[in-house]
Amino acid sequence: MDRMEHFSIIARDIGGILQFMALASFAPLVIAVIYAEWDAFIPMALVPIIFFTLGSLLRIAPHSSKQARLSVALSAVALIWLIASLIGAIPFYLIAGMPYIDSVFEAMSGWTTTGLTLASGLDDFPKTLLFWRSLMQWLGGMGIVAFTVAMVNRSGLVQRGLYRSEARSEAFMPSVVDTGAQMWKIYIALTFAGIGLVMLSGVGLWDAMNLVFSAISSGGFTMYDAGIVNYNNPFLEILLIPVMIAGALPFKLYFMLYAKRISLFFRDLQAILLFAIIASGILIVTYDLINLNGLTIPDSIRYGLFMVVSAATSTGFQNTNLGLWPHATILVLTAMMIIGGSSGSTAGGIKLGRVLICYDGLVWWFRRIFVSGRAVIPFRHEGRSIPKMIAEYEVSKNMLVIILYFIILFSSTILFLQFEGLVSDTSHIIFEVISALSNNGMSTGPISPTMSNGSKILFIFLMWLGRLEILPIIVLIVGLVKGFERT
Repeated sequence: MDRMEHFSIIARDIGGILQFMALASFAPLVIAVIYAEWDAFIPMALVPIIFFTLGSLLRIAPHSSKQARLSVALSAVALIWLIASLIGAIPFYLIAGMPYIDSVFEAMSGWTTTGLTLASGLDDFPKTLLFWRSLMQWLGGMGIVAFTVAMVNRSGLVQRGLYRSEARSEAFMPSVVDTGAQMWKIYIALTFAGIGLVMLSGVGLWDAMNLVFSAISSGGFTMYDAGIVNYNNPFLEILLIPVMIAGALPFKLYFMLYAKRISLFFRDLQAILLFAIIASGILIVTYDLINLNGLTIPDSIRYGLFMVVSAATSTGFQNTNLGLWPHATILVLTAMMIIGGSSGSTAGGIKLGRVLICYDGLVWWFRRIFVSGRAVIPFRHEGRSIPKMIAEYEVSKNMLVIILYFIILFSSTILFLQFEGLVSDTSHIIFEVISALSNNGMSTGPISPTMSNGSKILFIFLMWLGRLEILPIIVLIVGLVKGFERT
């Protein structure tokens, strides 16, 4: 079976997803009408038009009724995110006048909920474009595929493959479709609750909506060049903290609360680990800011609390200039960025679920070293015994992703230095690469519109890799070069 035949199996599913994305991307047009931003209307309208046209062409194209291989489903997801970024870049190019490569960077940062930006003059951007930035993150937070999985009629490997490729293995409903629908109900409910909470700080509905769209999706875009600092509102920062944490918790926990399984909520290992990391991070960072940076205790607590939560949840909001922080303190944030939030959440990074599996795997391997070869040592994860074959596969797979993560981190840092030279302290360059690969969005300064196109493409690729956790993009590249069939 050649590449085109493989593609024809899944073309209709991709087309359906693009059509639903077209429907979602009509929302900024409502903003354009409300604020009478007619100059932005037609450029913004091109996005849903192109999404729908491309989706419709794929829906009517000749297709195969065969079952899609998992490799094809994974590749399809990688393609969807790339297509979404190429199309989503159009308003930045036509409305804001940004170079197209910068526009793709902005769109990829939005869809992948990274939050890094090359845009300047945000204070003067049309509200239509600002809302499009926030909406991309909100949709990308739950995942383009999770958005459509509840609506696609076809069942089987295609849906499960698409769903699994975004590392959303949390199955709290009998079927993938039901899970997708419930996730979106939870996501919308959390968004409305977050908007109401943030408005208590005194900001208006418009600002609250855009901030919560970014916070609940672990995104990090704001509507001002100064970011969160623009508000100079400590109470707003405090109210954003629970919203950021809500996005980084496993969404299955909210279903447990809804199902009145409250005891399970407080026993979830990922949630416990997330709060433990945040608590320890706050203590360390606050101590560093007092003793190494000479800040007052109130300022140290304010910055330490907000920045640690932002780093641990991979949201990327900043209420201070990280470039002025001690290297040791930045290293603490870097470690939290790498780990990221929970599996089955909107957060980025390696994921707490993967960290727990690898830790249990290491303990299991070491225990087997010190016993007789005939002894059967069960692999236990989250209180359950896992069969040996499944355990070895899962541990190996997750270890592979972690190893690939650090290989990409190392090689990307070298590439960036080759493209730009030593534009700043090397530790800051490593921080930026980790921020992109972990879909965090915090920055100490090196990322700017003055970077070379090579560096911009590198960071676009890193954000894409990070959001899909590396493997789908590798599968896509290998499939395109060598084909999708393996014996």
